[in-house]
Amino acid sequence: MNQLDSSLRELKTRTGLSLAGLAAKTPYSKSSWERYLNGKTLPPREAVEELCQLAGEPEGRCVALWEIAEAETSGRGASETPPPPPPSPIPIPVPVPTPKVTESGHRGHRGVAALAALGSVCAVAVAGVVIALLLLPHRSEPASTLPSSTTGAGPRCHEATCAGRDPLAMHCAADPVTLVMHGTATGAWLQLRRSTECGTSWARMWGGRIGDRIEFAVSGRTSTVRRAEVTTAEQANTYIYTLMTETRPGTAVRVCFEPAAKTGAAAGKRECFDGRVR
Repeated sequence: MNQLDSSLRELKTRTGLSLAGLAAKTPYSKSSWERYLNGKTLPPREAVEELCQLAGEPEGRCVALWEIAEAETSGRGASETPPPPPPSPIPIPVPVPTPKVTESGHRGHRGVAALAALGSVCAVAVAGVVIALLLLPHRSEPASTLPSSTTGAGPRCHEATCAGRDPLAMHCAADPVTLVMHGTATGAWLQLRRSTECGTSWARMWGGRIGDRIEFAVSGRTSTVRRAEVTTAEQANTYIYTLMTETRPGTAVRVCFEPAAKTGAAAGKRECFDGRVR
């Protein structure tokens, strides 16, 4: 949870509040904030959102970091494990003795030089586990851990009122269904997501590069294409989401990936994948 912890401490500094001050302005005690900020306990999602509001920070990035931390601590991962990313077409030397996994989970795996075959198998296994952790959907904290005074924990919109809005900010990403999931030729991963409670669908991506773009569209609705782009290294290490579109069961949907690199070794082609709302 190191990245989440450091982000929360930075927000706390920005608020100018002490632990007692945070306790006075939120439903969480001084001792709870001490545990949250020092990484002793994973905070409830609502605590992260309230700290973002006090610091004047958009919720999206910190909530994405919270989702990853919650997935790691809960040990979930069997239901949506994607296949490992395609191997690099160019053989890579093996200069280090142990495997290394980057935060984004899609590059950096190396085998042991003396046991190249065994090392490559281990690297693929590690890649699958890390990608599975990044992929997992958010699951709400158990009811007993949420303060009774917390409000607005459920979806903040429904169907047409959600159109063009952020699925995280509207609490529509709490327990979504994955309609389609695909790995691209460049190593990025795409998902078509659906919230039954909100009656909406959207797309998300992780493992991309700065400049990579995704488009989400409902078949027959050319006027409601939703787009998102990786603009920072932080986004490349977490998720980017498109805005939502109202969808009903049976609706055909599509997500397209357009890589940033147009030429050279990293160049890729536009890739599109289709799904159907259920």
